[in-house]
Amino acid sequence: MQRFSKGDRVRVDIPDETDPDHKQYHGVHGHVVTVLTDDAKAVTGDERDDHLYRVSLPSGETADFRWRDLRPPIDEDDNSTS
Repeated sequence: MQRFSKGDRVRVDIPDETDPDHKQYHGVHGHVVTVLTDDAKAVTGDERDDHLYRVSLPSGETADFRWRDLRPPIDEDDNSTS
């Protein structure tokens, strides 16, 4: 089951401060630009892991996240990065 779709506004949520991506991405809002699929479920056993969300960030870069690192935005009109 796909949690987000292309065009959805999302917030990156990586609460583990020891995660290498925490400092760079935690709290940043962006938009899903594409949803990729793979077979990560074969490793994790969770069908949600088969979706990789490519997110366009305010910095101009794109980054890929699994469902567990994304949440709905805090405020639909909030354009902040934290």
